[in-house]
Amino acid sequence: MKRVWKLLVPAVCVFLSAGIAAAQQNKKEVPPEDVVTRSIKAVGYTVGGGATKVIFLGTTAAPNASGEAKVQAKTGGTDIDLKVKGMPQPTALGAEFLTYVLWTITPDGSTSNLGEIPIDKNGDGKLSVTAQSQTFAMIVTAEPYFAVQLPSEVVVLENDTKKNTKGKIFPDNNYQLMKRSQYTKLGNPLALTPDLKKVPLDMYEARNAVDIAKSRGAEQYAPDVFAKASSSLQMAENALSSGADKSQIITNARQTIQFAEDARALTAERQEAERIQKEKDAAAAAAAAEASAKAKAEADAEAKRQAELTEAREAQMKAEAAAEAAQQQAAAAAQQAALQAKEQAARDEAARAQAQTAALRAQLLKQLNDVLQTTDTPRGLVVNMADVLFETNKYALSQDAQLKLAKLSGIIQAHPGLNLAIEGYTDTTGTPDYNLNLSQQRADSVRTFLISQGLSADTITAKGLGQADPVADNSTAAGRKQNRRVEIIVSGEVIGAKMGLAR
Repeated sequence: MKRVWKLLVPAVCVFLSAGIAAAQQNKKEVPPEDVVTRSIKAVGYTVGGGATKVIFLGTTAAPNASGEAKVQAKTGGTDIDLKVKGMPQPTALGAEFLTYVLWTITPDGSTSNLGEIPIDKNGDGKLSVTAQSQTFAMIVTAEPYFAVQLPSEVVVLENDTKKNTKGKIFPDNNYQLMKRSQYTKLGNPLALTPDLKKVPLDMYEARNAVDIAKSRGAEQYAPDVFAKASSSLQMAENALSSGADKSQIITNARQTIQFAEDARALTAERQEAERIQKEKDAAAAAAAAEASAKAKAEADAEAKRQAELTEAREAQMKAEAAAEAAQQQAAAAAQQAALQAKEQAARDEAARAQAQTAALRAQLLKQLNDVLQTTDTPRGLVVNMADVLFETNKYALSQDAQLKLAKLSGIIQAHPGLNLAIEGYTDTTGTPDYNLNLSQQRADSVRTFLISQGLSADTITAKGLGQADPVADNSTAAGRKQNRRVEIIVSGEVIGAKMGLAR
């Protein structure tokens, strides 16, 4: 099952979006019945201490598999160069598994998806990535598709140290694995038999992802996201059946995988929230029943006392009145408890929505920074295109600029609901009219190129501001270089930023 990887701009953009989204640290609250807990040794790598090596040992799932990784911790992250061999084809571990994923596990139990490991027909593969942490363990798991957010319980490789491994050892770090039953339908594995001569592996992963999301109830709990996944899968199937370019098929398939995983994860989250709400409602009902029983007991005791002091008829009338008052009080208590539970649920939902918006904004900032320098500001995410990406005193985009903008357009397309405001700036060299015209031409060039990459013209504006708003001193060459720039302000309610905010 050998995969052919090509450097194709649209496919790379979608891969960056999906891969980085999945690579965020995950320490999610998952229902206990859906996960298993394991323990593993972690290593604290020394920043600036040079490269070191760790080995990977095969588990009972893949006893003949092995691997080795060169690890080097730096200020900006930890570089990992992994090589594996003797790996069984993923489908040999279960028909639901189509690929392998490398994970890091920090001492607090957080897991990060670092990417997919392509395996050739001999079971060999390699992957070069950068982790954000300097202290972590590493495992390799079999997965149904590359964009999973929690590792499956089918672990095939676990890291171990060598005698000369440099770093501090942290033994017995607990982490969670997703039960493989989460990736089966009606309790049975998904019956997929890859034929990679005719169909790219990404298509099988896409079909797998949509089928899994549907089996977990995504149509009911995440209908909007699942609809996007289904539509994207249909586009990929149409491209495949019509004999379209392989890069287009892979692009659509990878977009499908990300949508489907988002739908599955959102479904699990909402199902857990539903379970918690039911428990709260049950607790409120139990409290109301207890209050009612207590009130009734008190009323009965009062009736007995009154009966002993007065005639039976008078005592009975007082008892009935007391019981009625108790029931009304219990009903009021139950209503108040239900109202408080509803208000708390609303506050919890608002907090989750705010957290999701913040997470998406941080994710998008990371993706854009991988392409061009990006800053998080009150106006939105500001992407800075330096003057060197244009020909001197001209507005034509260089090849490097076009490649970076093509990658940026792919990231933006993967996050519907975003708006772009393009602003061109110059230094004070030349006349103000000339500078204003040049900055407008450069801003227009960027807008025209982004539209050509598939972005909607209605979501992009372009404006030349000439010498306005310098970010450095125009009296120095270095300052003027910083002032000659084009900024792309990315905003939208999905990341908590609206267009039109003051600078």
